[in-house]
Amino acid sequence: MDSGRRTDSSVPDELSPRAREIVSAALELLEREGAGALTMRRLADRLGIRAPSLYKHFSDKRALEAAMIAVGLEESARLFEEAASKADPLRGLARAYRDFAFARPELYRLMTDGPLPRDLLPAGLEERAAQPVIAASGGDQAAARGLWAFAHGMTILELNRRFPPDADLESAWERGLTAFAKKRR
Repeated sequence: MDSGRRTDSSVPDELSPRAREIVSAALELLEREGAGALTMRRLADRLGIRAPSLYKHFSDKRALEAAMIAVGLEESARLFEEAASKADPLRGLARAYRDFAFARPELYRLMTDGPLPRDLLPAGLEERAAQPVIAASGGDQAAARGLWAFAHGMTILELNRRFPPDADLESAWERGLTAFAKKRR
């Protein structure tokens, strides 16, 4: 991420301009310093305000994190929709998923570690992000969940450097994706 604040359109539109600025600063802090650094006090300091001012925009840290997750889901939905339009949607989706995780590893971890705060997310956003995966799985939701579990497992293990240094991850991805492609036929 660049050194300037993100003020792009991926921050949910339903937020006020100030809340959008807060989410952008929180995302920057998260990616630069990790989840442990993401406290309301640190965020307020970064914004040059007092921590209680944040609560005018977000009821608690969970609400702020949900807004950040919404940014990630929106971004990944766009990437997945684009990838699904390619000649080989299954491999395109896998590449988009992996690329997103490596471009925004701390946001990826926030999005995938622990229960998803569905009650705080914009209506339909989770479904939008999942739809290209379901479509690439032939409309089979169980197969889509299996594909997502495979992609997440491979991705998080790679992000956490759990594979041996000489592991041929491209071959592992290819074997897994080939197995999913065969199941669709």
